[in-house]
Amino acid sequence: MLATSPLVAFLATLDADRSRRFYERDLGLPLVEENGFAIVFDAAGTMLRIQKVQQHTPPGHTVLGWRVESIEAAVAAVGARGVRMERFAGMEQDAAGIWTSPSGARIAWFRDPDGNLLSMTQF
Repeated sequence: MLATSPLVAFLATLDADRSRRFYERDLGLPLVEENGFAIVFDAAGTMLRIQKVQQHTPPGHTVLGWRVESIEAAVAAVGARGVRMERFAGMEQDAAGIWTSPSGARIAWFRDPDGNLLSMTQF
């Protein structure tokens, strides 16, 4: 039943204005709507709902990611808009913050204004 239904992704924010600027301006996602409950973006056909919450503790793991054609181009594009890549102890990341996994996938991580860990992966 759900295999043919579109996915909706959810994140949380304590500061809707700051999150809207980040996802719209820094990441370039088109705004669909904003209401009293959420800021809604179109992420290449997937609905991304940034929920307006009163309390939020970001998890210590990746919560949302994008599959990209060129990790270098994607890192450079968001980096030009002020987004900084995360670095993790014990992981060999290159100068741009890109890690190559044992499978060969190349991954870079960054955080949104609420501390949610996001990623970009070139498979």
